[in-house]
Amino acid sequence: MSKKLFIETLGCAMNSRDSEHMIAQLSEKEGYEITDDMPSADLILINTCSVREKPVAKLFSELGVFNKKKKTSAKIGVCGCTASHLGEEIIKRAPYVSFVLGARNVSKITEIIHKEKAVEVDINYDESEFAFDDFRTSPYKAFINISIGCDKACTYCIVPKTRGDEISIPDELIIREAKRAVDNGAKEVFLLGQNVNNYGRRFSGNHEKVNFSKLLRRLSKIDKLQRIRFTSPHPFHMDDEFISEFAKNPKICKSMHMPLQSGSSKVLKDMKRGYSKEWFLERIAKLRSECPKVSISTDIIVAFPGESDEDFEDTIDVMKKVRFDQIFSFKYSSRPETEAEHFTNTVDEDVASYRLTTLQNLHTDILDEKNATHLGKVYRVYFEDLNKDHFVSGRSDNNLVVKVKGSDELLGEFRDVKITQIGRTILTGELVG
Repeated sequence: MSKKLFIETLGCAMNSRDSEHMIAQLSEKEGYEITDDMPSADLILINTCSVREKPVAKLFSELGVFNKKKKTSAKIGVCGCTASHLGEEIIKRAPYVSFVLGARNVSKITEIIHKEKAVEVDINYDESEFAFDDFRTSPYKAFINISIGCDKACTYCIVPKTRGDEISIPDELIIREAKRAVDNGAKEVFLLGQNVNNYGRRFSGNHEKVNFSKLLRRLSKIDKLQRIRFTSPHPFHMDDEFISEFAKNPKICKSMHMPLQSGSSKVLKDMKRGYSKEWFLERIAKLRSECPKVSISTDIIVAFPGESDEDFEDTIDVMKKVRFDQIFSFKYSSRPETEAEHFTNTVDEDVASYRLTTLQNLHTDILDEKNATHLGKVYRVYFEDLNKDHFVSGRSDNNLVVKVKGSDELLGEFRDVKITQIGRTILTGELVG
């Protein structure tokens, strides 16, 4: 009988892709089959996130549950960003953990499973040219890493300490991976990196210097590839060439994630984001002038140390001017090994909660107004998920989530959909024609 692998993924899309890489290597090299039944698994992996406090707390909670329910012979491995920054401490706090594998060491998965109590967390390890075996959770969309690590020095962020310096993956490897995915039925690729539009800044070997705009042009030449998405571009690197390519290339989906973090130039300086409120708004204006139908999402942190009422009002001002289509908003959470961990001018917890509620209520009002405009409109939707309620869902070019009554025959298909019902997170429609 084949060995069984259970894997739980916490965090971002890059973590999800790392999990796919580990599944592929363990399947091809070690004969594991993926299972959703944790108690029957021979190997249990938790691929962790450390961007905020809650995922770290959840890790040790989950480990305790897994240890109680797993079969005696099963191994537990902790992988990902929390593995990188806690390292041996994980095994000290949870001695039943078999090994710890950092976010920059994914390619070592087939080695470490045979080393009891091993800890591999070298953030300088270079995987940029490693040829992973192929596994994807969805046959319709391919997530593709285009870089690893991060060179930014944002004072609140632990990622550079868990994923190391930024290195771009050679474009020929990215294009080869995209072609392989398309040959296997994918019609959309999703490019991943901490700062995708900084692509090409550094390669580990002797490779042609290709920037992100040129990479997008090359990918768009792949036959049968119909859509390209990516996350996350950094506002500082949103130059005119990039905006023009985004607007004019018909294969690039017209949705842009632009992490604002704060609308206050003072707070942005304290965060070491490298841009001001004025820069962000000017880039938004440039983007919308060239691509009027673009949908824009963002990340916002409220109550960063030293954030005054005036600073918060600057964030509200940007919210009102931009009217984001989606926001991911959080109260500031101090993370270990970051510069902001040592900032002493913290914001009162009640004030932080009030600001987050105010921000989210404003966004809800904006979203309700914007969603009402979708009623009766027709969007081209790429269907990729079969829901339990006899609906099939997918996304429009500008990232609206749309569902229709249907079966698995719609999966992997593009269809025109007329919106008949509005919801805050998902729209309901009917097929046209």
